Parts: sequence; structure tokens; C-alpha cells
Amino acid sequence: MQRTGRREFLMAAGLTPVAMMGAGVPEAALAAGQTAIETLPMLPEEQPKHKIRFGVVGMSHDHIYGMAAAVMRGGGELVSAWGSEPDKLANFTKRFPNVPIKATQDEIINDPSLQVILTSQVPNERTQIGLRAMRAGKDVLADKPGIITLKELADVRKAIKSTGRMYKIQYSERLDVRAAVHAGELIKQGAIGTVIQTINLAPHQIFQNGGDAGGGGGRPDWFWDDARFGGILADIGSHQVDQFLYYTGSTKAEIVTSQVANLKHPDRPKFQDFGDMMLRSDKGFGYIRLDWFTPKGLGTWGDGRLFILGTDGYIEARKYINVGVEKKGNLLIVVNQQGTRVIDCTNGPLPFGPQFVKDVVNRTHTAQDQDQALLAAELSITAQKNAKRINGLG
Repeated sequence: MQRTGRREFLMAAGLTPVAMMGAGVPEAALAAGQTAIETLPMLPEEQPKHKIRFGVVGMSHDHIYGMAAAVMRGGGELVSAWGSEPDKLANFTKRFPNVPIKATQDEIINDPSLQVILTSQVPNERTQIGLRAMRAGKDVLADKPGIITLKELADVRKAIKSTGRMYKIQYSERLDVRAAVHAGELIKQGAIGTVIQTINLAPHQIFQNGGDAGGGGGRPDWFWDDARFGGILADIGSHQVDQFLYYTGSTKAEIVTSQVANLKHPDRPKFQDFGDMMLRSDKGFGYIRLDWFTPKGLGTWGDGRLFILGTDGYIEARKYINVGVEKKGNLLIVVNQQGTRVIDCTNGPLPFGPQFVKDVVNRTHTAQDQDQALLAAELSITAQKNAKRINGLG
């Protein structure tokens, strides 16, 4: 079978590429109906300007590897780790053979030489680990969902005020995706005017063939129990709510409606394999669809799509695959009054790690707005709590 690349795909679709440039295309060079094909240049990796020491307390989800890598890019030194699952510990020690494994959580949380605690422990245990770490003088980076109940959320907000520590949540579908990062930069530049709506389509895959997305080695018991993982809207939905708030610049928002269903897994009554929600804020509108129905034939864990509508154009992000064209993702399609741009963001930066380390040192919030991170948690928890539960179709 002949493979079709991005340029060939555009040509076959009847589009006219006007440029193949590494640094981008001036908008004045575009005309209606023309398409500019761009590739972000690979910039030299910036050397870390700060140093911190951090520990890992809980590695139930494989997101911990991306989290640790981000902090290490920023100048973090991984000092120690604890995990409760033997298989996860075995994989972790293969990745980090020189990192001491501690027998208890407290050995790491109470280590005065550490500034930060990372955790991807089972979701219903994450917040308590974070609260203990904050009270011990540590900043926290928790995997999503960093919080799964409104009481936990209230406790985190109180702890932030009383301790002066940070409780950051790794919403990796924005912070660790180069196309999502560049979409934010384009919005800041005014490429599509004022953002008024986001649409997130977020399919996931239960069993994967390797990788760090969570299902590379099968799914543990807690994955199937919404009391432990939070429910589909509070869990993977929190990624998408974060994007809605970030791209619209919203500081206040509400859930208009939400629903969840278990359509294919009747033997797992505490699991949901479908969910969606509508949001409205002081800056725009949002729709989010989530599911666990990605077929094996796709070749990756999900065809994640993001559509951002502005007053003067729109952006589509094909995050993980350019389906029907090639397996590579990190593609942006930008349409505005000047024309169409297709941007390969494979070489784009991932600034979260260095920014997070800098925030820890300088007590700033550049990497992630603290209020916005917690508002994303609040909205996703509320959507889950108030969701209409659908017991089958037909």
C-alpha cells in the first residue's frame, strides 16, 4: 500500500501549497484558498537555569515517566521513589536504576532536602499524599485527576493558603503535547481573533501495546472502580476542561449538562466507557466527548482532536495521529482571514518542566495558573457528580 504524506494528502485534496518553510509563512503571502505548509524549527535545547530535588510518591499510572522527564528537563534531580505495586516498581527501577526505592511514603515526604513531590498514585489516594507533602513544606505535582471529590478540593485550597505551597496538576494532554502548546501561542498572537468555543474529542483505548499512556501492561482493578478513579468525566475529562479554560481564558465557568454511560462493559458496573458535557463560561462555550472505544486498527491509543473557534478563524489540532495520512501527530490546521496553514509541530517546545522548576524556585505561577488548575478539577468533578447516568441504549 502506498503511503500518503502530508504534502501529497493536501495535493490530492485539491489544496494548493504556497510554501514549504521551516520558520513559517507570512500571512500577507497567503490568499483565499491557498494553503501554507510549515514545520516548526528545532530550537537548541535550553540548559536548565535552576536546580531542585524531588521525589516520587506513587507510580500507579505510567504518566509518572512524562512528569519526571518534564521536571528533569527543567533542572530537577530525582532523589528517591516509593511505589505500592510490584510490577510498577520493577518497571520504574529499570528506567531509573540509580534512584533509591524507599520503604515508606513518609521517608520521602519528610526528607528536608526535597522541594517537590510527584505522584501518580491511585487517584483516590493522590490528594492525601499531596496534602501531607504540602504540610511538610513541599510543592506538589500530581497526575490528573489530582483531585476527585469536592471535599478534597476544599482541603487543597485551604492547604495552599495555610502552607504557601503549590498543588499543580499535570494535564498532560495540553502541557505535554507540542501541537497543543503551539495552539496556545497562536491564540496569544491573535491568529484566530478572540476564542469563543472549544470542542474536545477525546477517545481512549483500554488495552494498549506498550507505551506510557496507561494501558501498556493491562489495567489494574482500580481502573474499573469509579470510587477510586473518579469517573470518566472527573478523570480523563479533567484534561479537556483544562484546555477549555486555558484557550478561552476563562476564570469562571459552569457545567450546562453532562451524562455518562457504560455501553460495552456490563461486567464492570462501576466503570463508564462514554461521557460528554457542555460548558459555558465568562469567555466562551465548550463541548467535550470522552470514550474508551478506540479500535486496535488506529495504531495509537486515541485520535484526540481539538477544535478552537475564534471570531476570525479556527484551529484544529490532530494531537496523536493524522488519521488516514500518517501515524505522526502534533499537527495544527489554522484557517483565518488570510488563508490556511498546516503546521507540523513535531519540533515544537515543551516549556512546562523548565517553567515549573522556575516557579518552584521563584514562587511564581508561569507553568500553570493555580486557580485555573483547581477550577478545571472543580468543573470536572461537578460534571461527574451531576451527570445523568444512561443504562444502555435502545
